[in-house]
Amino acid sequence: MQLLGSGSIIWLPLSVGLIVQLYKFLFEWIRNRDFDLRVLARAGGMPSSHAAMVCSLVSAIGYRSGPRSDIFAMAAIFALVVMYDATGVRQAAGKQAKVLNQILRELFTGQPVSEEELKELIGHTPTEVYIGALVGVLYTVLWFQFAA
Repeated sequence: MQLLGSGSIIWLPLSVGLIVQLYKFLFEWIRNRDFDLRVLARAGGMPSSHAAMVCSLVSAIGYRSGPRSDIFAMAAIFALVVMYDATGVRQAAGKQAKVLNQILRELFTGQPVSEEELKELIGHTPTEVYIGALVGVLYTVLWFQFAA
């Protein structure tokens, strides 16, 4: 089987990641009435496309290779690392960026300061990750149930 062929499971996680990002774009557009294409590439937000992608990958590998396979175990560990990073390290970095931006605004009020602020929304809350994981698993299960 070819890596990128039509039978390859690589398309499931990629497509669910794209669908989640499109959902976030449309949600922001409707809510804020702001057509901002940067939302498509932005990290953070509900649900987590990272979690959706890795959980879709784990589900597809589990379906194809079985939950006792080495590749499934490897994918599951990879998914746990990605989701931990999304809620832990990147969430903390976003909170630190928010505090640093506030300090800079207060400290340099009225003085010329670089207008480039640190990116604050780079991580996910646990709920965003759980919902993203659920979306990824459901998407893949439904795919194998109805489309495959």
